[in-house]
Amino acid sequence: MDEQSQILMSVTNRVATITLNRPDRLNAWTPVMADALRAAVARAEADADVRCIVLTGAGRGFCAGADMGGLQGAADTGGIGFSGPGAQGPGAPDAPGPDLTGIYPGRFGYLYECPKPVIAMINGPIAGIGLVLALYADLRFAAAEAKFTTAFAARGLIAEHGAAWLLPRLIGEAAAMDLLLTARVFDGAEAAALGMVNKALPGQALGAHVDAVAHRLAHEVSPRSLAVMKRQLRRSYAQSFAASLGDADEQMRASFASPDFKEGVQSYVERRTPRFADL
Repeated sequence: MDEQSQILMSVTNRVATITLNRPDRLNAWTPVMADALRAAVARAEADADVRCIVLTGAGRGFCAGADMGGLQGAADTGGIGFSGPGAQGPGAPDAPGPDLTGIYPGRFGYLYECPKPVIAMINGPIAGIGLVLALYADLRFAAAEAKFTTAFAARGLIAEHGAAWLLPRLIGEAAAMDLLLTARVFDGAEAAALGMVNKALPGQALGAHVDAVAHRLAHEVSPRSLAVMKRQLRRSYAQSFAASLGDADEQMRASFASPDFKEGVQSYVERRTPRFADL
């Protein structure tokens, strides 16, 4: 496969769909894929016609973890050639909301910094670094029958790329310990019950559900509000309540002065779909 085709991106109806595209390997992770995904997200972030980003996998899987060829090479050399610490994200300094610069470094921190909502559509098997990637999305929806595993302990590895920080915040320490220490396989239905994904649906219903959520995010709510609230949440993890409240007061004042507030009120009064400005 052409290296440049390991990640595909299309834009339809203001939604960018970014697809991990190694279906013959269940979209196993490679260094090329890492760079191409980051570039695709940057393109979607910069495109005024995009208001929502959906991440998914080609074929029957989302991402089966790191490519085993890369793991074998790392085992032989004692080094990691495919999943280093990554570059510090730019922090999207022009986006509205609290500044996140420097708070989320590492492989996937740029997804937290992206001001546009990111949805992970988990259509099939997901493991290791693929699971960590999905944890950085803002919303996650899964096929109920999709197979999940952290996998790290079964490969002699550790909770990489922030997984030890992310998982307890999503599902609690006890459940995070279970999934990390046992590396057991569980399905999308259990992932939903744990709170790891927002909802699990039969595989044939997953795409339509994600399309509906993405359409609402792209057409019915304020892109500015989404960007600010996303940053409020991410910033709050490193704040006291008082500091978070101070940020909220500051951002509320800015919201009252924004065109989106006027449009949100006017569209409600006129009983029509709002026409919010692009970021």
